[in-house]
Amino acid sequence: MVTKEQPTSFKVKSDIPFYLIMGVIGSFYIILIVAMIIADFSYTSREHLLLSLKSEEIKYAIKLSLFSCTVTMILSVIVAIPIGYVLAKFEFAGKKILDAIIDIPIILPPLVIGLSLLILFQTPFGQLIESGFQVTYAVPSIILAQFTVACAFAVRTMAVTFGKINDRQEQVALTLGSNKAQAFWYIVLPQAKEGILTAASLAWARALGEFGPILIFSGATRMKTEVLSTTVFLEMSVGNIEAAVAVSLLMIIAGFMVLMIVRMSGRQRFKKPIYVNG
Repeated sequence: MVTKEQPTSFKVKSDIPFYLIMGVIGSFYIILIVAMIIADFSYTSREHLLLSLKSEEIKYAIKLSLFSCTVTMILSVIVAIPIGYVLAKFEFAGKKILDAIIDIPIILPPLVIGLSLLILFQTPFGQLIESGFQVTYAVPSIILAQFTVACAFAVRTMAVTFGKINDRQEQVALTLGSNKAQAFWYIVLPQAKEGILTAASLAWARALGEFGPILIFSGATRMKTEVLSTTVFLEMSVGNIEAAVAVSLLMIIAGFMVLMIVRMSGRQRFKKPIYVNG
């Protein structure tokens, strides 16, 4: 009687080499980011940081950054919700083209975005807008430059969020007499709250770090179009590296706090008990 030889199972005695290799490779990038932040903190001092905060120019940059980033965040979320919903829930001719267009601000160099906006407002369309109120080299240009890039990240976040929401509840609402708008407002949108919060935080943080488009389209005029990112550039250009590092630390802390708030909010939402009727 001939019996088939059973394949021998391969068993690893220890998983330590696997975890060690993965840890060494993965930790390199984390160590690099942490090392840069530590280097920034070690370069400046508490006195330099407080002295920078007393500067009228930097105070203005902080206020303008908070204002422009907040407006950009609101506009980005308002636009991202319908576009993200369409991309996630509908199939139509030209969807791939629309999908690619949305990624253009993400993949293009920031300076190209700023240059394209500047050229746009040299056209008759742009000049028509400028005849009503100034956009170029003014505060509206900062918001528009930030929005052009930040909104793309918000759209991607909302598309993923809506894609994860089951269509069944929305379909049930439609069969019970609700129209599409009611089903979206009362059924879909409440389920997307966490995604909206994430999209808003990404848009705000992306707007805070935007530099290239603002420099080209808005300029870097003190007490007029100066935000925190351009403040770093201006302080570096006059050799005030301590102030530039201090402002950089403010941006790092602000961005880190926004991201942590979002993550903590999401964790608290996840920990809430879910009750199912029936």
